[in-house]
Amino acid sequence: MDVKRGSCLCGEIKFEIEGDFDNFYLCHCKWCRKDSGSAHAANLFSSSAKLKWISSEDKVSKFTLPSTQHSKSFCSICGSALPNLQMEGRLLVVPAGSLDSDLSIKPNAHLFVSRKANWDKDLEKIPMIDKLPT
Repeated sequence: MDVKRGSCLCGEIKFEIEGDFDNFYLCHCKWCRKDSGSAHAANLFSSSAKLKWISSEDKVSKFTLPSTQHSKSFCSICGSALPNLQMEGRLLVVPAGSLDSDLSIKPNAHLFVSRKANWDKDLEKIPMIDKLPT
């Protein structure tokens, strides 16, 4: 069975995901844009994969936006997005950027495209630079 490893930015929290992902979505809703600080959130979803905390599970914080199903887990030290269980534990949601392992799957779809940021257009046309510009 496939095992993916991940961690937070500061390296305090480490985890493993055992199993396959059902879907990979790029969500442009206002909540995902707010909590990612970007044009969209990139999340993997699984109804069968298992999450195992390797280190510092006690440093994982969770926030659920009142009156919504929108929730996220994050490192209480560095704020990095982390996996969380939703729908009473039936759905594992994993921020793709939290994984240290490579992914063999590509996103299935963009969600809530009618809510994209006004600057999120033709981004593939702007210059692509391999390092910090000087």
